[in-house]
This record gives sequence, C-alpha cells and structure tokens, in this order.
Amino acid sequence: MKTLTTLSFVAVLILSGCGKKDAASNASATNAAAPSSGNPLTAPVDYLGAVSKAQKTAVKVLDVSSINKAIQEFNAGEGRYPNDLNELVKEHYLGSVPTAPAGTKFEYNPATGQMRVVRLQ
Repeated sequence: MKTLTTLSFVAVLILSGCGKKDAASNASATNAAAPSSGNPLTAPVDYLGAVSKAQKTAVKVLDVSSINKAIQEFNAGEGRYPNDLNELVKEHYLGSVPTAPAGTKFEYNPATGQMRVVRLQ
C-alpha cells in the first residue's frame, strides 16, 4: 500500500511538472511582444509608457478616420476627390486638418482619394 501511495505521488509530481513547463513557455511567448522588464520596481514606468503609446495610436486612428470620412463625403457631394486636404476645410467638410502625430506626416493621393500616415525619415 505504501509503495502504491508513493508511486501515485511521484506520478502526480511528474504530471504537474509537465504542465508547469507548458505554462511557462506559453507565458514567455505571450509576454515576448511586451517591452516590460518584469521588474516590479519599473512596473509604473512600463505602465505609463504603454498608456502613452496606446494614446498616440488612438489619436492617429481617430484623425485618419475623420479625414477619410470627410474625403468620402466630399466625393459624394462634389463628384470628385479633393485636390488637397485643405480643400476639405475650405468647403466645410472638415473643421481643420488635424496635425499628424509626432514623427509622421499625412500623405494624400488626390487621384485615388487615399490618405495614410507615413513616418518621417
């Protein structure tokens, strides 16, 4: 009986050890994209950096969305794409052309009506 209990205990330890190994590899794969150091002392700095990056991304997405919407409304109303983004403001389809996020610029193609954000080099 004692041998059976010991054998069962060893089997449980082996099986639980295998599960921890998989969990550790999944955790490292999940956290690979995160720039955090994992150090509790730098956690506030890591958090603030992530919030700042998320805010910049959200602002960029909102600006691009509002400009693309104004371009489409201009096309529907005027039957053509605007010559430049300032024409959207002049014709009252947009209040003002938003400024591009730091280190980027807006690139507009009047032939296709496509607008995108491009990094400055």
